[in-house]
Amino acid sequence: MTQLALVIDLAKCVGCHACAVNCKEWNTSGTFGPLPDGEPYGKEPDGVWFNRVQTYEVGSYPDVEVFYFPKSCMHCKDAPCVKVCPTNASHKRAEDGIVLVDYDECIGCKYCSWACPYGCREFDEYAGVMKKCTLCVDRIYDEKLPEEERVPACVKTCPSSARTFGDIDDPDSAASVKVRDGAGYMPMPESGANPSNRYLAHRPVKTALDEERVIVKKHQFVEEAEKTDRPQDPEYFDFAG
Repeated sequence: MTQLALVIDLAKCVGCHACAVNCKEWNTSGTFGPLPDGEPYGKEPDGVWFNRVQTYEVGSYPDVEVFYFPKSCMHCKDAPCVKVCPTNASHKRAEDGIVLVDYDECIGCKYCSWACPYGCREFDEYAGVMKKCTLCVDRIYDEKLPEEERVPACVKTCPSSARTFGDIDDPDSAASVKVRDGAGYMPMPESGANPSNRYLAHRPVKTALDEERVIVKKHQFVEEAEKTDRPQDPEYFDFAG
């Protein structure tokens, strides 16, 4: 059996939303688009997004930490959305485990949305159907693309390489290795959905500060400030703390 899925390292995610934006871009112009926006420049720009990044703050001042949780369809092995769909529009492919929606069969009843324990279904008000992450199925099998680019758009664009795509049922795949080496876990296992996507836990990451480089940069900023209207107090540029 093959089960394609995403493995997301929460310690590497910087919350830049590049995954969400590139996902929207690819799928808006791809086979499974379009993904419309309602009032994109209004107060509440509702729209369809296959991938969303949630932000959490933990701790109390001054020991506060922010971390990000990217979330999209988990392509569950025992997908509740598939079980409740009255028209079989929501279905799980036997060949790769991807859960898809047949828009021609979907009647927009939203049963799948209510059944999904992760809240990963999106209702397209313009088309009147439910939509969701497809793992860029039209991209990963496109032989016109170079082999290294046959990955979901979110994986391709992630600047911090927080995402890994592959067959989690194959112990030798990069995705499985990540799960095994990084103690990958499935979210909300108690739901019984048996999600295929895995997460590597958020953990503190220590970055060594190159003090010499900071001092050089500081002087460069001060010199530049002297030519402009920006503050010229060297302390203004004391980003080393």
